Amino acid sequence: MLDNNQSNVTVLGIPSETGRWLLIPLGMLVLLCLGNIYTWSVFRKPLEAELGITATQSLLPYTVALVFYALLMPIAGFYIPRLGMRPIAAIGGIIVGLGYILSSFVSDIGMMILTYGVFAGGGVGIAYGVPMAVVAKWFPDKRGLAVGLTIIGFGLSPLITAPLANQLITLYGIKPTLRILGIAFMVIILAIATMLKPPPKDWHPRQASTSSASAQAINYPAQILKNRSFYGLWICYAIASLVGLSAIGISSSVGEEVIQINPALAASSVSLFALFNGLSRPLFGWLCDRIKPHYVAIASYTLILIASLMMIGTQKGQVATYLIAFCLFWFNLGGWLAMAPTITLQFFNPSQYAQNYGLVFTAYGVGALIGTLIAGQIRDLFGNYTYVFYPMAVLAIIGILVANLMLKRSPHQLVPNLKD
Repeated sequence: MLDNNQSNVTVLGIPSETGRWLLIPLGMLVLLCLGNIYTWSVFRKPLEAELGITATQSLLPYTVALVFYALLMPIAGFYIPRLGMRPIAAIGGIIVGLGYILSSFVSDIGMMILTYGVFAGGGVGIAYGVPMAVVAKWFPDKRGLAVGLTIIGFGLSPLITAPLANQLITLYGIKPTLRILGIAFMVIILAIATMLKPPPKDWHPRQASTSSASAQAINYPAQILKNRSFYGLWICYAIASLVGLSAIGISSSVGEEVIQINPALAASSVSLFALFNGLSRPLFGWLCDRIKPHYVAIASYTLILIASLMMIGTQKGQVATYLIAFCLFWFNLGGWLAMAPTITLQFFNPSQYAQNYGLVFTAYGVGALIGTLIAGQIRDLFGNYTYVFYPMAVLAIIGILVANLMLKRSPHQLVPNLKD
């Protein structure tokens, strides 16, 4: 039976059964703005010329941004239930915008690390979890698909914001571009934040039964940090993030140095990789709704292993091998950014999703920190990016083993209508 007030629940003035789908494109747009953090390569060369800094120095704001993004995500998750989704999204949007705007006025790399790395990166971490938390509550019947569709915005952001930023830099220069983007992102996120609210407490989809909705709302006996499946998910997510972010960081460089394609083709290939990174998110989320998560994880690591082996044996001129392998790397990183929140929803108390996923997301931070640094160090040590793919292959094998042994729901976590 439906609740008596079911027919009266609306989303943006539209009956909830239809209106809840509007929250997905709104969440996508917020994440599209936040995902501009991945387009840092567009800003590096202009900043090197503007500030007179080295290539290594120009990477530091991006690295710090990723760290603060991952650091603020779990902290914001604990405040979402206390302050509400709309205020947290608004606070994140304001800080992101200020980070870009303040970056447009700095004249040295130290201040750029503070304004872009700490402010903009931290703002991304604060706002990032809100759209996913909103759609997860409105779609208890299709969590993986809904979260995967929403997070497309973050993955596909480079396809839209990178060309936009590049055009703005050409027209106005680097500092005005940062100012324009900061103002635009702040306005868009603040406007959408007013619409991001959870459903009423007892609301459930028309096709879902009251019993299943209440069953999913129970509090599980074990806390997340005392559960083996949490550590299985954390390790798997950290490995996938480390490999994926390492690959993202060296995509163009490998094309130029190892395959020896021209820089223009190497740069344009990143758009192809970003497309795969975005499209994998709803696919992997959908798969996690229908297949036991450890099977999906094993499939992902198998693809990573194949890509690593392809690149270990690659030689000059093997463009197709390079494109296929890096499409797989980006594809699987995007997949894990949908799998991890979906598995968190399946394995642990959905009503505490923001806090739980915040803890899980620290794995991404560890992967980001190590992944953005280790590839360059291996290149410097051995003189060739090919050697980066040996540890990637080993990590993929470790991921398969961990997923098979630890990425499974414990008996006390079982919830009706969710797969073991």
